[in-house]
Amino acid sequence: MTKTTHGRFFEDFTVGETIVHATPRTVTAGDVALYTALYGSRFAVQSSDAFARAVGYPHAPVDDLLVFHIVFGKTVADISLNAVANLGYAGCRFLHAVYPGDTLSAVSEVIGVKENSNGRTGVVYVRTQGFNQNGTEVLDYVRWVMVRKRDESAPAPAPHVPEVPSALAPDTLGDAAPYLSLDHWNRHLAGSPYLWSDYAVGERIDHVDGMTVEEAEHQIATRLFQNTAKVHFNQHTEGQGRFGRRLIYGGHVISLARALSFNGLANAFHIAAINGGRHVAPLFAGETVYAWSEVVDRAELPGRDDVGALRLRTVATKDRSCADFPLVDADNRYDPAVILDLDYWALMPR
Repeated sequence: MTKTTHGRFFEDFTVGETIVHATPRTVTAGDVALYTALYGSRFAVQSSDAFARAVGYPHAPVDDLLVFHIVFGKTVADISLNAVANLGYAGCRFLHAVYPGDTLSAVSEVIGVKENSNGRTGVVYVRTQGFNQNGTEVLDYVRWVMVRKRDESAPAPAPHVPEVPSALAPDTLGDAAPYLSLDHWNRHLAGSPYLWSDYAVGERIDHVDGMTVEEAEHQIATRLFQNTAKVHFNQHTEGQGRFGRRLIYGGHVISLARALSFNGLANAFHIAAINGGRHVAPLFAGETVYAWSEVVDRAELPGRDDVGALRLRTVATKDRSCADFPLVDADNRYDPAVILDLDYWALMPR
């Protein structure tokens, strides 16, 4: 009897089942430092204990996306170890700040399955919740992933495609950190004079800078999150696959785009929610990532006159600068350079 696992395949998933994921993870200051080294994020709240305390945090919180990646990483062995690609996200809410010393764990529910027409793969939909050591929910999100079948001749489960929200309303973002007071936000230290009221709906921002991804760093990043998906690490198997090389974890692109967005959105100190996201095309080592953002909406938050929410659409490209804001062509197809299309709410001082 074997004691090892090859991971779940499409036919192993049942709608309604709950999966408790292994290996709780205590987040350390070392994790935070390595995350900064990998992405170069410069947002002041996550970079400085002194700055964070000045606006009401007990000390600098862990970057929202590091929390997302760690919780996501818990789920890979049970959900996407045999994935072809992670396809999208929806309804993602960051519900409670996480600090170094907190321990994160994850639980997922299978909410949908649908075999693809080729009979070789299927799409699995899951809702994942992340909790800290006190049982407080810090994150929840829906994602859908294309997973290989173990046996292409196996009968497909009855299809069920769940309804997912196209966007989260501002009043569902959760409590916008009631202990924060942003009236004395230091724009000089934060890195930008522009606050919530300075951004107009429809405005587009070229984040200007680019970052080339190296083979070693994307693998270090993915290991940091304990993400074990084969497509990111095993050149022996992936060399025989569709692309002939390892794919870069899609979350790596999200973090790169967020880090690049500092140039133009430096005061967007907290990601409150991800409405939806698509990994439009793969990224490979040696390619350079650029990004631009559009202000889709602005929203006041109930009972708050010191902080507002911006709904942002951030688009990442590879090997193409974003001065002309590439997105779709005349036939409404994504430009070949586009690799990420992310829709999210960020909080910013008013």
